[in-house]
Amino acid sequence: MTALSSWENFYVIVGSSAGALIGLQFVVLALVASRPVGAGTAQAGHAFATPTIVHFGAVLLLAGMLSAPWEAIAPAAVLWGLLGLSGIVYSVVVVRRMRQQGAYKPVFEDWLFHVLLPLAAYTALAVAAFAAGSHLREALFGIGAAAMLLLFAGIHNAWDAVTYHVFVSNQTS
Repeated sequence: MTALSSWENFYVIVGSSAGALIGLQFVVLALVASRPVGAGTAQAGHAFATPTIVHFGAVLLLAGMLSAPWEAIAPAAVLWGLLGLSGIVYSVVVVRRMRQQGAYKPVFEDWLFHVLLPLAAYTALAVAAFAAGSHLREALFGIGAAAMLLLFAGIHNAWDAVTYHVFVSNQTS
C-alpha cells in the first residue's frame, strides 16, 4: 500500500529503537534486581517499571503492524485502533497501580509521563483508526506522533527509574 510504504523507514527506526530499549530495560532491571527489596517495592515496580516495557512493546508492535504489506488500510486501522483502546484501558490500570503502591508518592511529573502522555498517545491511535477512512494522511501522522510520544515517555520513565535507583534507593539501603 503506497500510503504506508512511505512510512517504512520511520517504522524501521522507531521499531528498532523500541526493541533495543526493551532489551536495555531488561538489563537495567536485572542489575537492580540484586538489591534488597523493601516493603511495597513490587507494587511500585508494577506501577512504574512495567508500563515502560508495555509502552516500548506497543511501539514495537505498532511498527510491525504498519510495516506489514497490507492490501488495504482498513485491517491495519482496526489493529492500531484496538491497540489504542487497549492502551487507554491500560492507562486506567496504571492509575490504579500508582495510587495503590506505597513505596513512593508520585509527583506531577510521574502523572504526566506515566499516565497523561501515554493516554494521549493511545487516544491518538484510537482516533486515527476512526479517521483513517477519510483522512488517511493526517491519521498516519497522528500514529507517527503517538509512536514517538510513547517512545519518548518510555525513555523518560526508564531514565527516571534508573536515576531513582542509583541516587535515591542507594541512600535508603
